[in-house]
Amino acid sequence: MTTATERAPAKVNLALHIVGQDPNDYHLLDSLVVFTDTCDVLSIAPSDTMALRVDGPFAAGVPIDHRNLVWRAAELAGVALDITLTKNLPHGAGVGGGSSDAAAILRAVDRPDLALDLGADVPVCLSAAPQRMQGIGERIAPVPACPSLSLVLVNPGVHLGTVEVFKALTNKTNPGLSDIPGQADADWLEWLAGQRNDLEAPAMQLAPVIGDVLDTLADAQLARMSGSGATCFGIYEDKASAQVAAERILREHPDWWVVACQPIGADDQAAEA
Repeated sequence: MTTATERAPAKVNLALHIVGQDPNDYHLLDSLVVFTDTCDVLSIAPSDTMALRVDGPFAAGVPIDHRNLVWRAAELAGVALDITLTKNLPHGAGVGGGSSDAAAILRAVDRPDLALDLGADVPVCLSAAPQRMQGIGERIAPVPACPSLSLVLVNPGVHLGTVEVFKALTNKTNPGLSDIPGQADADWLEWLAGQRNDLEAPAMQLAPVIGDVLDTLADAQLARMSGSGATCFGIYEDKASAQVAAERILREHPDWWVVACQPIGADDQAAEA
């Protein structure tokens, strides 16, 4: 491979239904996933030995050895890389930061076949286009009709472990997503309002501050937790409204991570290829 710069966008679960468990007790998902223009950035170069440096606003506490999924992705692919990871996304936040970082490495070395070996979220993170994720994460289908949305992402600085959140989930067999609209001009807000994040209630039990985050997003058209939390998103009418909301929330909670952003669409990804 040659030297590359890869973006690792934040993953947002607009809906996340837990529909069962497989014989190995892995949870079965049905989720609509989008990726935003807020992202980590990786500079990747071939090297004789592995090296990982981490900088950026969320560099503190990020391991720079085999504990990091980025390192493990390179090891699994059988390559030595010199990597600089700029962490713009909070970790343990329900926005797939580590999985998206690992997927960026697999894209750079052209080994997408290794994604599921690194975790259930890594396969969906290989592409930044809107997708439906099912099974344990291995079944991915594009959702080209998903419209561009104006989002505000808010994390109160709470780290939640995915395993702990799943353990707190009492009902592990729930209905899947209803039929996803097939056109961009459909009433997506109405459809999304009829879906859920089944991990929101157990996550809130572990971190009640999630309720406070959702309260700050009460002026959104729709507010929900993403992934296993604690990041929540609000959908706003347009970019300007989202920016105003983000600025308001940051004034009220200067120690929270707050960002206005938009999902990357299939057309955006094609233009960048």
